[in-house]
Order: sequence, then C-alpha cells, then structure tokens
Amino acid sequence: MLADVIRAVILGVVEGVTEFLPVSSTGHLLLVERFFTLGEGNFWKSFAVLIQLGAILAILALYFVKLWNIALGMFSDPAARRFVIGVLLAFLPAAVLGAAFGGYIKAYLFNPWVVCFSLIVGGAILLWVDQLDLEPHDHDATAFSLPMYFAIGCAQCLAMIPGVSRSGASIVAAMLLGADKRAAAEFSFFLAIPTMVGAFAYDMYKSRGEMTTDHLTIVAIGFVVSFITAIIVVKTFLTYVTRHGFTLFAWWRVIVGTLGLIGLALGM
Repeated sequence: MLADVIRAVILGVVEGVTEFLPVSSTGHLLLVERFFTLGEGNFWKSFAVLIQLGAILAILALYFVKLWNIALGMFSDPAARRFVIGVLLAFLPAAVLGAAFGGYIKAYLFNPWVVCFSLIVGGAILLWVDQLDLEPHDHDATAFSLPMYFAIGCAQCLAMIPGVSRSGASIVAAMLLGADKRAAAEFSFFLAIPTMVGAFAYDMYKSRGEMTTDHLTIVAIGFVVSFITAIIVVKTFLTYVTRHGFTLFAWWRVIVGTLGLIGLALGM
C-alpha cells in the first residue's frame, strides 16, 4: 500500500506539473511508465486519466469568479453566450475524433518512440513560433471569434498523438490566429475543462467494475496532489510565459525527447 501511495504522489506531481504546460502530460506519464515502471497495469493507465480531474478543478478554483459570471450570464449576456458556444465548438472536433478513433490511437500510437519524436518536433515548432514577429490583436480569451475557437479546437486534435501536447497545440494555434501569449494560454486552460472532464467520465465508466476501496483511495491521493501542483504551476506559468515566452518549454521537450530516444536505443 505504501508503494502505491508513493507512486500515486509521483504521478500526481507529474500530471499537475505537465498538464497545462506545453510539454505533454500524456507523453511524460508514458515515459515515466516506460523508464521507471511507475504506471504499469490497467489500473494505473486509468489512474493517469482519472487524476486529470484534479488539475481541472485547479482551473475552476483559479478562475471561479470569471467562470461563474459567464455561467450566470449565459442566457442574458451575448458575450458570455458566445464564449460558451465557442468552447463547445473548440471541444467538438476532439470529441468526434476521439469517439471514432480513440481505440486505434491508443493501440498504435501510445508508445514511447512516438512520444519522443513528438516531443522533439513539438519543441522545434514552439521555438519557431516564439521567434515569429507576431502582432496579436486578441487579448481576451473569452472574446475570440467563433471561427477562431473552432480552428483552435481542430488544432487540439493533433494532441491525440501522445507527446504533441493538448495545451501546446491550442496555444500555438491561438497565437498564429492572433491571440497574445497570455490569452492563448488561458484559452487552453478553459478548453481543457470539457476535454478532460469528458475523458475522465469515459474512463471512469470503463473502469467502474475494477475500482476497489483501495483503488479509490489511491486515486484520491493522486487527485489531491495533482490539484495542488496544478494551481501552483498555472499561476507561475502565466506570469512566466507573458514575460519570457515558450523557449524554456521548447528546450525541455527537445531534451526529454532526445534522452528518451537514447534510452530506447540502448534498450533501457
């Protein structure tokens, strides 16, 4: 039991740290499983999805007032209603593709080689975008145009390839479409809410027959650790990326991906 608690804490930290950074939480969890054998077995594969809800609640806690006001104004305020429609439009492509090809993607793409190559390519793209002389014209994540929301949602679908990064794909798309760095990052947080809640509900339903009291306890520990870690990371990330951009995260991806390829080539 103690070993499982330690494992849950480590995976909770990895999830909380990487979920909202453009570095791919799924990719990092897969590499942790491959090189440190911390996520082996069906339960631990489900665990990695279930604790994402802790990270989502961190977003709800940090943006509670803004999201509450949007919820209250959804039927009376056109701007609030348009934002809700925009989030649903952005969520739709991933929901459709995930339902249609989720099994195929997990069967053929969820392996450490794909993760490592995706990390490196994604890092190079982040470096490229960071060097562009972009002139953002959208500074509020709740006020993008509806076509822009949909386009970001389409870009997010690339994150079905492990290692690409859901937040990274949506942030890059938003910036290329005219959002500033902070607004792009914030919308990636908002878009994560329906995306990850959907993944959580689906995995919880699939795993319902396997869950024991001990399993629920372990999930709860990972959930709390993920929640606390994500709150710290999100607040720090927004300040950092506004001032310094994405270079640090791009190089982190390249280094992790390269070390992973070396380890795989050596048979580790």
